[in-house]
Amino acid sequence: MTKKSEKTLIIVESPTKARTISGFLGSGFEIQSSFGHVRDLPKSKLGIEIENNFEPVYVVSPKAKENLAKLQKLSQNSKAVILATDEDREGEAIAFHLAQALNLKDNYQRIAFHEITKPAIEEALKTPRKINMDLVNAQQARRILDRLVGYELSPFLWKKIKYGLSAGRVQSAALRLLVEREKEIQAFNPEKYFTIKAEFSRLKSKPESFKAELFKINQETIKEPGIESEEKSQAILKDLFSSTSSVFEINKKELKKSPQAPYTTSTLQQDSFARLRYSAKQTMMLAQRLYEKGFITYMRTDSVNLSKDSVLQARSFVQQSFGKDYLPETPNFYKTKSKMAQEAHEAVRPTNAFLNPEEFKLKNDEAKEAKLYELVWRRFIACQMAKAVIVQEAAVVESKSGKNNYYFKANGQKIVFDGFLKVSNNSAKELILPRLEPGEALEIREPESEEHFTQPPARFNDASLVKTLELLGIGRPSTYASIISTLVLRDYVSRTESKSLQATSLGFLVTELLVSHFNDIVDYQFTAKIEDEFDEIAEKGTNWQKMIKNFYEPFHENLVKKETEVTRAQATERPSEEICDKCGSPMVVKYGRFGEFLGCSKYPECSNIKKLPKQNHDLGILCPECGAKEGGKVVLRRTKAKKRVFYGCSRWPACNFMSWKKPADDE
Repeated sequence: MTKKSEKTLIIVESPTKARTISGFLGSGFEIQSSFGHVRDLPKSKLGIEIENNFEPVYVVSPKAKENLAKLQKLSQNSKAVILATDEDREGEAIAFHLAQALNLKDNYQRIAFHEITKPAIEEALKTPRKINMDLVNAQQARRILDRLVGYELSPFLWKKIKYGLSAGRVQSAALRLLVEREKEIQAFNPEKYFTIKAEFSRLKSKPESFKAELFKINQETIKEPGIESEEKSQAILKDLFSSTSSVFEINKKELKKSPQAPYTTSTLQQDSFARLRYSAKQTMMLAQRLYEKGFITYMRTDSVNLSKDSVLQARSFVQQSFGKDYLPETPNFYKTKSKMAQEAHEAVRPTNAFLNPEEFKLKNDEAKEAKLYELVWRRFIACQMAKAVIVQEAAVVESKSGKNNYYFKANGQKIVFDGFLKVSNNSAKELILPRLEPGEALEIREPESEEHFTQPPARFNDASLVKTLELLGIGRPSTYASIISTLVLRDYVSRTESKSLQATSLGFLVTELLVSHFNDIVDYQFTAKIEDEFDEIAEKGTNWQKMIKNFYEPFHENLVKKETEVTRAQATERPSEEICDKCGSPMVVKYGRFGEFLGCSKYPECSNIKKLPKQNHDLGILCPECGAKEGGKVVLRRTKAKKRVFYGCSRWPACNFMSWKKPADDE
């Protein structure tokens, strides 16, 4: 009989996490990794017994078998087994599957912690518990429902559009957002408008000047977006050249600006994209590494709550580094906006407030990790600092000419006390106006009219899509990155030069088919309601099988009906303006193995087909030659011979601008 070891076996998900924890515990512990999930639904079949109350049939992953055998042997010979997977639903599910696969029954302990530090691990070891089956069931319900949707709806797409497509409950709703935005952009008609700016100079001894913009004529404020015609703007300019100007009024107000809350998963992804141009997937990958190395707290969270110890540590750092003026009298507390956030969890923050970005680089030379760490550290330290004090000033200038009075506005601001801005990622710029007095005479110089065009709605990028998904309640923090990467991987969405997300023709086809025949799957409110039901399972222990049944039965019934009702032509064809040059019938846009093409609507009587003219890739940059006047955009083109990429104008041949180098984006 093999003698049992005196060591306690602790199982975590990743080798990095195992190494970090090993550094905190003594020789009485054996730390091993499960390398993620050890069991899941089978890949080759549904794996759900629908007639048996949706009972899942789990199998051990082939890549996990060897490591699982090793863990089995260690668990049998260890003094005790502790499951220390992450504290969220996914982590709870991994712990559950480990207990099942290793046949632990009740011979285990479950611990969870929000950060991988020695005090956090030691505290967790003092308060072990059993697996929370409500969390496991919530994860299981999501996995089963998504498998049912994907396994049954994807083959429908294969038959009606193209083999190999996939449909997902959350990804399809997100794709609809992108498709609808692209439709808005395509339907947008730019309108020309004008703004008028002028430079005003003081007549006193000190020749100070400032610029201001016209916002009101007589008693009528100029409506958005601006002056509607060039004739009117030129008439105003002519009037202004003979006008006399003076300071009409000065308005000053002191503004106390508060720091932002520490990061949640969503706000971290948004800021990381905005400042570092990291995709949601890349951000989460880097954050996972920082967490597993013990540098930041757990990165999947809806909460902005902070532990008492972390707040005290941050306040201590602020006082030592910047002095008591930068420390508010009482700690700053933040209210979580997400109704389903768990306040027992914490925001994303550094585990050690005193490890500043410069010292972090000495411990970790991974450049991208260092940049993300700095983002997290600055946001956390700033959130416990004093408010910034800013004086905002608005100067209104009146220019009189005959019967008309023209009013210009200039805005300025001065930072009286920088407060949290000293370390914040969000810096405020000063713009100091001259010391003006009401009634003071001014000289108007260089009034000029600027031509503009209204802009279409911006395409979503990782940051704005994550923000919108969160506002609509679609998905949860742990799913945002995978939603976006799946859409790109499936070719439903492509990334533009500026990293924005553009729905492809395939994305349009899939979305239009789902909206027409499976509206619940892509309905924003319905998708959010499903997420709320998962949350109720996790928090209230509601019956997950009943929830799945209520969704599945009408979904499956509708799918069976649509199998016979919807033809491939209905799913893949749309009208075009082209006329068949063989029979004179209208041509339609069709979708085949190699993408879209033009085909005769009289097929099979007429088999004429044509290539669909490729749309040029809009980079969202105005053409340097005609953009200001005609609204031309810079697009990607290719030479006919060698297919080299170059930049040209969307108005070609009316505008023949071209360049081998990408023009600068004025934005």
